Amino acid sequence: MTYSRQALSGAANGTTSTQWTVRRRTVPRVEDRPTRRFSVQWIDRLGNFDELARVAPAIPLFEDAFSAFGRGTLIPTINGPVAIEDLVPGTPVETTTGLAPLMWTGAMTVVPGSAAQEVAPLRMYRIAADAFGLGRPMPDLLLGQGARLLNRGAAVRAAHGTEAVLEPVGPMADGVSVIEIHPVSTIQTYHLGFMSHRTVLANGVEVESMHPGTLNPNRIEPSLLSLYLSMFPHVRQIADFGRLSFPRVGSDARAGMFAA
Repeated sequence: MTYSRQALSGAANGTTSTQWTVRRRTVPRVEDRPTRRFSVQWIDRLGNFDELARVAPAIPLFEDAFSAFGRGTLIPTINGPVAIEDLVPGTPVETTTGLAPLMWTGAMTVVPGSAAQEVAPLRMYRIAADAFGLGRPMPDLLLGQGARLLNRGAAVRAAHGTEAVLEPVGPMADGVSVIEIHPVSTIQTYHLGFMSHRTVLANGVEVESMHPGTLNPNRIEPSLLSLYLSMFPHVRQIADFGRLSFPRVGSDARAGMFAA
């Protein structure tokens, strides 16, 4: 767009004007991230119950916090096994280190054919009954890609110098005992949170509770960090999740998985 000095100054004496051209600054277009729907239930430190729903980007920051368990997973409580979709915050859960009140539950909706599934497809994993030993699991266990299982195998100490490590479920897929599944209909995946990091016996297999791990808040976009923390109203900051109860190892460290 072009303006004259005369026009800009408001002069009207008819003299020859000097021209300026104003060039619009081109701003690169940022494509919208594919999203998923996340649902949360929680109790605060005073025992007040509440729930919320959010739409957030389909990126690991969010998905890993909501995709550990499949529908039907049995979680031991003070009143016996309860399907994960029926658990509510405040329920005393029998974790592997003792009873602990459930503080938070999260659910994520996965819709086949959605933009999120096209760009970042979420995978599920079915672990066959007795795959890791008698009753481990019992019955079959359906986990999401955000699940990490506790490995207490004899080879762990030699490989990592610790009694146990948490390993992601994805690399365990072998097509026989652990089968990768691509959802063909809308499903929900779940995760559980306590006031400290725990492991629970899901269908007889030790799986960790929700924890952001070594997440560095300074390396996350402020808007994303704010949205992320809004999904965990029972904490105020990342540090409130506390320490990991066991170290985590990467996807290529499977030595001695569940070996006796």
